[in-house]
Amino acid sequence: FDPYDHLNIELNPDGTLNRGQARPTIEANPNGDPVVSKDVTLNVKTKTWVRIFRPTNLPSNSDNTIARLPIVIYCHRGGWILLSAADFEVHTNCEEIASKLLAIIVSVNYRLAPESRLPAQYEDAVDAINWVKEQATNPNGEQWLRDYGDFSKCYLYGVGCGGNIVLYSGLKIDLMKMEPLKIAGIIMNQPMFGGIQRTESELRYATDEILPLPVLDLLWELVLPKSTNRDHRYCNPMVQGPQKQMISTLERCLVIGFSGDPMIDRQQEFVEMLVACGVQVEACFDDYGFHNIDLVDRRRAIELLDIVREFMSR
Repeated sequence: FDPYDHLNIELNPDGTLNRGQARPTIEANPNGDPVVSKDVTLNVKTKTWVRIFRPTNLPSNSDNTIARLPIVIYCHRGGWILLSAADFEVHTNCEEIASKLLAIIVSVNYRLAPESRLPAQYEDAVDAINWVKEQATNPNGEQWLRDYGDFSKCYLYGVGCGGNIVLYSGLKIDLMKMEPLKIAGIIMNQPMFGGIQRTESELRYATDEILPLPVLDLLWELVLPKSTNRDHRYCNPMVQGPQKQMISTLERCLVIGFSGDPMIDRQQEFVEMLVACGVQVEACFDDYGFHNIDLVDRRRAIELLDIVREFMSR
């Protein structure tokens, strides 16, 4: 079994990656309906940017003024090596989140591995958090955030490897001056974790059609700092390390997983660790489903957004 063939990628001698899959992309649309979108440069040096989504159907307060919308900083899936904020599935997912949750979405186009290894992706997410915070006090800041965003209700939302990214960028918040931005919660949908010791679910789904075990191992090999292994804290937050001391500083967390995901055991162990550290955590683990099920099952995708909406409403 060749994980490179499975992913349709090829590693070049210089450490860069040939990504063989031609994926459709979508341009931002500032004149769309029911959601408008635009791209904004995040960091010129790292060539990162964000795509902002805003629903056109804006809710009103009782006095007929426009209600402020929660701000969601979103990190997409893709196993660290694929996709961007402009990819069709990422763009359409963010449009749906903005429309269903009535929220402003800031989708982070973070750097990909192996060209950029961890912690580069965490740094990009922190850049996005700081950028959103700066818009609150900058008189020339991003208009959609200044006019419509509620900086006291900001959420970090990540899917797959994005769930890992929002965890570790969230751990840095306690060391940052966040005012007037308030991180109200962290949402991790099928977060990506690993480790050297195999779990029962990894062995049970070793030949999974989406994430067979050799593919999972390769993804971690391509993103982790060189000369480290899968028990590095970036991959396995349950190991002893500096992250353990910071876990208790996390805001409210929502963790979503499915029993057919090879990483389900690690996700459940992660929730148990959050509880032991005193974090206010809600877990939604479904007995039916598999990794990335929300991409192919429209009903489940809507159910997931209902869960997220309820979490954000509390």
